[in-house]
Amino acid sequence: MSELKSEFVKPYQVEADKKNQVSSMFNNISGSYDFLNHFLSLGIDKNWRKKAAARLKLIQNESVVLDVATGTSDLALEIYKQHQPAKIYGVDIAVKMLEIGRKKIEKKNWSEKIVLSEADSENLPFEDNFFDAISVSFGVRNFAHVKKGILEMHRVLKPGAQLLILEFSKPRVFPIKQLYNFYFSRILPFIGKITSKDQKAYQYLYESVQAFPEGKEFEKLLSECGFSQVKSINLTLGICSIYTGIKS
Repeated sequence: MSELKSEFVKPYQVEADKKNQVSSMFNNISGSYDFLNHFLSLGIDKNWRKKAAARLKLIQNESVVLDVATGTSDLALEIYKQHQPAKIYGVDIAVKMLEIGRKKIEKKNWSEKIVLSEADSENLPFEDNFFDAISVSFGVRNFAHVKKGILEMHRVLKPGAQLLILEFSKPRVFPIKQLYNFYFSRILPFIGKITSKDQKAYQYLYESVQAFPEGKEFEKLLSECGFSQVKSINLTLGICSIYTGIKS
């Protein structure tokens, strides 16, 4: 299985594999993660999740959904708010992020509907053909082996079920491209260092986005992994993209 450039981008320059480094990084920044997401994106990330959730085709009180790399559960919460499926399972490898997510779910009294657990995207603890939809927000580029993770999601989806991925991309238009690169490479790591005490995490954000395949290249990868009707749309001048596909 061929490797992608993004799989060589790690948060810390140490020998530990990417999966362990990503888990450590998100556990380190978990306390400030939600604040920084909303602050650094000027709140636009909330709108991205709303638009992504709206593209899911779910049956109220019947559909079963998996949210991979759920983090603090923002997308899972938005999906439940919009669609009220029978159940949402959220999985992540960063236990401290999950702890924050559970508190947010409990506050909504949705603990019976949204269940979070520690699990690896490349080894999902679910049977074949189980889910009516799978979502991932800002998580695929953090997979240690991207194609393996996508194939694993394909395995646990029902035939004809939908995959939805929300991920950063790179704007191409002047001067948005130049402003974006300056902000992500210089301003964001500086603010991240002050507020989260982990500058490396926000340097990694920029580097991982730069290395990750996007647009037609990522659509091709999804098709190679067995998804049909693969589409993508750009949000906010290309800063973010929504990808959808159907399990063939």
